[in-house]
Amino acid sequence: MASIVTWLGCDLVTGRIVEELPDLATSGSISALLGAYTSTSAALPIPLGGYGRAPRNWEAATEPGRSMIVAVLAGVPVWAGIVLTRRGGTEATVEMGCVSLEGYLDRRFVRDHEFVQVDDALIAASLVDDANIEGIGLIVDAPATGTRRERTYKDQDDKSVYSTLRELMGVIDGPEWTIVLDWTDATQTAVAKIARIRKRVGYPSSAPNAVFTTGSASAVVSSRGASTTRYTYSEDYSSGKGANHVVATSSGEGDARPQSDPARDEAMFAAGWPRWEHRYSPSSSISNKTTLNGHAAQALALMARGARVVTLTSRADVYPLLGTDWAIGDDIGHELTGHRHPAGLTGVARAIGWELDPAAGTVSPILLTPGEDVVS
Repeated sequence: MASIVTWLGCDLVTGRIVEELPDLATSGSISALLGAYTSTSAALPIPLGGYGRAPRNWEAATEPGRSMIVAVLAGVPVWAGIVLTRRGGTEATVEMGCVSLEGYLDRRFVRDHEFVQVDDALIAASLVDDANIEGIGLIVDAPATGTRRERTYKDQDDKSVYSTLRELMGVIDGPEWTIVLDWTDATQTAVAKIARIRKRVGYPSSAPNAVFTTGSASAVVSSRGASTTRYTYSEDYSSGKGANHVVATSSGEGDARPQSDPARDEAMFAAGWPRWEHRYSPSSSISNKTTLNGHAAQALALMARGARVVTLTSRADVYPLLGTDWAIGDDIGHELTGHRHPAGLTGVARAIGWELDPAAGTVSPILLTPGEDVVS
């Protein structure tokens, strides 16, 4: 089966298309996750001549540290991977290892900052700007969230921009972030890389534009037609997924180790639940107890009832189209029927990421449900 995406090799800094790579294939899915980087491996045939001959500028289009490969679905750039490794020799194939653009932030370090009652979107934008010094040309899109915080960062702490953004996102009501793509202009000859920072990335909706359906005769009737979706529904109260008594800790030992007050779901205890404890360190070098209390409260809100996850797999080349009908952070609908739910399972959940298999032609939204923590 032919790939459903068009592959481009682009300059990492300018986004300019260097070469089309029509025969590039990934070893599996490409994926995106809110506030996190993902990785994949790819292979490009490079025969010396004949049918399928390598594109003329394939070397420049895939140079490690200088280039990115971009997946375009239905005319929209949806994913970019920085080429970090490239290997080839006797065989007529070159293999590459790639990390999504968010991974670049893990190779850049935070400078000295002192923020006192500063909007947290401005804090996050300042961190991204640290990575934009001789960086990859990220366009920062960060309107004020209205939440003011105090944060101190020191260059000598050797904290990456990536880990610091994730720590800020992980505190209760913290700003969300991701890197999205667009064409720089109507000529579609270069790809823009946009660091999007919001109180919430994506669009909330009780009646979303994108609705995934199983398409069976007994399914709840969708107003937009079937996308022939398959699904599984899982419930999980295992370690790291479910807890009703949460403590957030920082670095240190004994009495010198800062930790939060316990965040507890008292309603669950009153209803007869036993205590399920969870302790974790959201970041090193957090000395402020109030900050740790915020992390614990956020973790409790996500974990108290455990993880209840709907996993969807649908055709990627029909409605609802990734990048056109829905994107990372959006609420999406599902109208499903299966042996687990013969009467139908209908709802709305937030897509905090996705997996796209170009060879199989399928897409799987990663849905946020109670108990699932994006930052862990």
